Order: sequence, then C-alpha cells, then structure tokens
Amino acid sequence: MLQYLKDIYSRKDLLIYLVKSGLKADTRNSYLGYFWWLLDPLLNILVYYFLVSVVLGRGGENFAVYLVIGLICWRWINTSINSSAKSIIKYSSIINQVYLPKTIFPLATSATQLFNFAFGLIVISLFLVFFGVVPGWQVIYLPILILVLLLFLLAISLVVAYLCVFIRDIDMILSHILRILFYTSPIIWGREILPEQYRWIVEINPIAIIIDSFRAILMWQTSPNVLGLVIIGALSLLTIVLTLLYYSRNEHKIIKAL
Repeated sequence: MLQYLKDIYSRKDLLIYLVKSGLKADTRNSYLGYFWWLLDPLLNILVYYFLVSVVLGRGGENFAVYLVIGLICWRWINTSINSSAKSIIKYSSIINQVYLPKTIFPLATSATQLFNFAFGLIVISLFLVFFGVVPGWQVIYLPILILVLLLFLLAISLVVAYLCVFIRDIDMILSHILRILFYTSPIIWGREILPEQYRWIVEINPIAIIIDSFRAILMWQTSPNVLGLVIIGALSLLTIVLTLLYYSRNEHKIIKAL
C-alpha cells in the first residue's frame, strides 16, 4: 500500500498533465472558451427557475439562490461520477503500454471537476450579491464542505472507475441512477413538500445533507449538519483507503480486462 502511494506521487507530473488536458478538452472547439464554465451553469439555473417558479408557481423567497446552490453542487456531483466511470477505459491504450497506477485517472477527473466547481462558486457569489443575501460567520465552514464533498466524490469515482472496466453496462445504467438521485434529492424542490413520514429518506441522503449544508452557511446563516458531514467524510475516507488498497493488489486484473 505504501509503495503504491509512492508510485502515485512519483507520477504527479502525469496527474497535473491529465488535469490540464481535461480542462482544455472542456472548452475545445468553443468560441467562448472558459466563459462557458460560467455560462453553462447559469443557463441551466435559468431553465429550472422558469420551470419551477414561473410555470409551476413554486419556490418562495430567495428561491433563485436556493436553486443555484443546489444545481451548482449537483453539477459537480453529476459530472464527476459520469466522467470517472470512463476514466480508466479512456486511457486503455496508455495503460497497456506502460505501468501506471490506475487510480491516477479517476483522481485526475475529480481534480478537473473541482476546478469547474470553483467557477460555479463565482456564479453562486453573483446570485448572493444580486439578491442581497449575506452569509454569516458560518461561511468559514465552506472549505470543510468542499473537502467533504471532494472526498465523497473521490470515493465513488474510484469504485465506479474500477467496476466499469469489468462491467461496461454500469456506465450506461449510471446516468439513470443519477437522474433518480437528482429528482429524489432536494435540489430543485424543498424538503417541506414531502409528507412527514417520508422525510427520513432525505435525512439519510448524503447528497441532501451536503447540499443543505451549503445552503445553511451561504443563505440561511446557520451551521451545517456537522454530524452528518463527519459521518460522510469518515466513510468516504475509509472507502478511499480500502479502494486504494484493493487497487494496489488487483491492478493486474485491469490490464487483462482492457
């Protein structure tokens, strides 16, 4: 395990290169370039705001801010998991020619999407200023929330990337699973619309815990769900360690499968 971590560190130049190439690929053949990182989430937010608030007449006070936080966080979750699923398969030609720790590829994908999320935070800041929502001192929790979500996504990405090498159908099923998670999490709707007997589902939903924690510190001026975040962070970290250990002992199977 220790040697495997050293191998990953020795390939840090490749990791940085993969992140840079991933960022460039997102804006390749685009006239607006990196401006799309701001425009794309903004357009997505406008569509859902029109649908929920204008057409359905729901939302309430500061719904636009509520919506932008949920959708920006979900965008990071969705793109990270979808991209990670194909991360090892995408570089199969390189993997078959030279030894590389295979975890580098989902790691690079997760780091790339972290940069995209940073641009999403700019969009959130613009909405906070425009609607006059001022975060309280609880905003100091923001780096911790980002770290917990990063660990959560990295744990999922490592698992999904490995499984997709052997079960390619998972990649196709994943989009449907993510769509279900999107509509069953309080991203474009508030948990208050749920009947009392079903609210426990949201209470144990890690995506709901994380997104509501972002809302708590950015728009509600309250502390996040610390216990929920600690549990998610600890389980994610444990999953990462166990997955890295599994990779270190079973990477030869990946080469055979590719």
